[in-house]
Amino acid sequence: MKSSDWNDYSFETQAIRSGHERTHEDEHSVPIFTTSSYVFASAAEAAERFSGNQPGNIYSRFTNPTVNVFQERLALLEGGERCLAFSSGMAAIMAVGMGLLKAGDHVVSSRSIFGNSVLMFQNFFGKFGVVTDFVDLTDLSAWERAIRPETQFLFLETPSNPMMEIADIKRLAELAHAHDILLIVDNVFCTPVLQKPLELGADVVVHSATKYLDGHGRCVGGAVIASDELIEKAIYPFLRTGGSTLSPFNAWVFISGLETLALRMKTHCENAQALAVWLEGQAAVKRVFYPGLTSHPQHELALQQQAGFGGVVSFELNAGQAKAWELIDATQMLSITANLGDVKTTITHPASTTHSRLTPEARAEAGISDGLLRISVGLENIADIKKDLSRGL
Repeated sequence: MKSSDWNDYSFETQAIRSGHERTHEDEHSVPIFTTSSYVFASAAEAAERFSGNQPGNIYSRFTNPTVNVFQERLALLEGGERCLAFSSGMAAIMAVGMGLLKAGDHVVSSRSIFGNSVLMFQNFFGKFGVVTDFVDLTDLSAWERAIRPETQFLFLETPSNPMMEIADIKRLAELAHAHDILLIVDNVFCTPVLQKPLELGADVVVHSATKYLDGHGRCVGGAVIASDELIEKAIYPFLRTGGSTLSPFNAWVFISGLETLALRMKTHCENAQALAVWLEGQAAVKRVFYPGLTSHPQHELALQQQAGFGGVVSFELNAGQAKAWELIDATQMLSITANLGDVKTTITHPASTTHSRLTPEARAEAGISDGLLRISVGLENIADIKKDLSRGL
């Protein structure tokens, strides 16, 4: 079946079956095409392929059948026209910037984004004359004040990492389009199971497929989903030339991950909700950051634009770094790693890991204190997760 034929099917079915057109071998599982190049029937066909006049594979730096299945499937799940896959989530963000920005341009970004995303805008795009202003994710007036005539897009994560703040995607999309600029949303925490930014008005969605799309901590990859016109004009040329290519094997792993994504996200959400409620009752905990709690300032907004509250819970201890590290080291089952979106529960101290390269002032502005811990809640029995955390609490 062609991609368009899957539109009448449910999300779960699309995640399992879409994008794969069987070869002459009639395989049931998606094959891995481990080839760097492709053979043409004639010199004329080769010329037509390279010119873009004839569709088909050219070179695996930018065309590969296994990668194509992942791209078509994720585009369908996000409700977008086209998806391009990359070697990592950061490579996907880099491709967006390199494709859409030039010297003298301006970007407005939430300050509540992944630490390396901040550095990408500041240290690398900034090196080539692109200026980025960082604003409070939830302050719509701050976004509006920051927009300039040379602004090209707004960039954000929602929920944010690691503070779990929620942005009003629809209102930010309206603001962006009123100024004839794009809205770009990192959807890694929610995935298309819980949130579809394109349906809320966003123009571009980016993913670190390394996280929930894989779901088992096996491979690194990324993706960009947007209109066919935007991909073809701005993003695809950078992939073709720049070579930040997703390997066929990693694409195959991510395809497998998508097949169980809906099931996994359901349990991630259930476990995270239970853990957040439990943490609120712990004497050592000062505050819990999780949009599923009624105490969360954007709880109602999360109810409106998300189908679930996600699998990440952050919490602040009454003490500082020493106690935070002590809690981490007291655990026996939880994995001490900065990765997230895994079936295994992971715990990290953002101030000294994921956001350690930010200045202390930047971390303070983002609310990342020395007593903050972030947990990516896995699929283990919730009683075992609580028991392990109790060792340090």
